[in-house]
Amino acid sequence: MAVVTLNVNGQDVAVPAGASLLEATRAAAADVPTLCHLDGLSPVSSCRLCLVEVEGSTKLLPACSTAAAEGMVVHTHTPRLREYRRMTVELFFAEGNHVCAVCVANTHCELQDMAVTVGMDHSRFPYQYPQRSVDASHPQFTLDHNRCILCTRCVRVCDEIEGAHVWDIGSRGGHCHIVAGLDEPWGQVQACTSCGKCVEVCPTGALFRNTDTTAEKQPDASLPALLRSARDQHRWHNQ
Repeated sequence: MAVVTLNVNGQDVAVPAGASLLEATRAAAADVPTLCHLDGLSPVSSCRLCLVEVEGSTKLLPACSTAAAEGMVVHTHTPRLREYRRMTVELFFAEGNHVCAVCVANTHCELQDMAVTVGMDHSRFPYQYPQRSVDASHPQFTLDHNRCILCTRCVRVCDEIEGAHVWDIGSRGGHCHIVAGLDEPWGQVQACTSCGKCVEVCPTGALFRNTDTTAEKQPDASLPALLRSARDQHRWHNQ
């Protein structure tokens, strides 16, 4: 197997050709934060938390969707990157309605954990308090747009793993939001198989089971491995 060798935070690492910078940073034990990325799903670089500095590049590069190349010199936790990541998390909180105390994902929320990781205890940006809806039309699950960070994990897992493609992104800019079917109530979308994969991959309390109440939504620790296995089986059947 062909490999490429690069330097991450002063440490030389070798990864298979075609591996991403995120995989290379993990090989170097550099804890690069992510929210939109999930092993087993295609990368989209939407959260921008995994940006890294690569010597010779004038841009910050998303580690999840940038291929590792021979001789790269990568920095993952410079003061510039730390400040950028904190600012990004502050913006997530400012543009949504994240009230942790009454959220189903409280204490089990990846966005909440990320705030702790980047050292955010308040937002320097004015809160937008957008008027967003809650879709409780499905008999088993609920979608709360107030808590959605548009990571698109639900879109990708439904398309790439379940094969139903119930979810998509509607509108533009600050009006972007997750839509079910042809922008219809979730409970009316006949393509939905009620598998719950979208709920399981949601990093916040935006998607949850109707039986969950405050702090009761908990992630499935085995999910990334299951997603990788399902993806590999899908690829094998399509070869």
